Amino acid sequence: MNIGIIGAGPMGQVLTQHAINAGHKVMLSNSRSADSLTRVADALLCDVGSAEQASEFGEIVIIAVPLHAYDKLPKASLKGKIVVDLLNYFPNRDGAIPDLLNEKTTTSEMLSSFLDGAIVVKAFNSITVQDLAHDARPGPSDQERRAIPVASDDPQAKTKIMNLIEAFGFDSVDAGVLSDSWKFERYRPVYCCSLHKETMESLLASTTRETKVRDGHWIQNRQALA
Repeated sequence: MNIGIIGAGPMGQVLTQHAINAGHKVMLSNSRSADSLTRVADALLCDVGSAEQASEFGEIVIIAVPLHAYDKLPKASLKGKIVVDLLNYFPNRDGAIPDLLNEKTTTSEMLSSFLDGAIVVKAFNSITVQDLAHDARPGPSDQERRAIPVASDDPQAKTKIMNLIEAFGFDSVDAGVLSDSWKFERYRPVYCCSLHKETMESLLASTTRETKVRDGHWIQNRQALA
């Protein structure tokens, strides 16, 4: 399968490596130029191009950019594509967005509204880049595999991304539709925590709007597992 990735930072590069390892073809892009990614392309054995080219190349297109840059995405090229949303909201970085601050919407619903005609799937936002790189356990699922939550309004697209997550070496958890994706955004119990599938399913089911944890709580979770 062809996968386009917009955003060539650490997260984009780790996802590229996982996709290549799983047998997929990847085109990686950034906000500068394909020439700036020559060394990365040589190291990861992937293609590089512009954001428009990566969008046209991919059956699936992964968005690995900061939230404040989402309005620069190539809308026309992403129409009809499965778009994987990694966006997290950091007010100090992304500015004040009242509907997010007031929890009237989610980052995924906001992206879906902007990318009219794209099929948005929320995934990979609730794992740190370090854990994404080191916690993968490719092969058959076992009790030690870490889980990653997934949400989408499109069941077929959600299944496709859940299968991709499994191929990368993680268990996938169906976390509902895009309007449910707040359950694994920042300040929620499962966000960036190393959890097995059953534990994550239980926590997601019990999470309400009032269920919040302090920012950085996953650090304590990681230390407890060390």
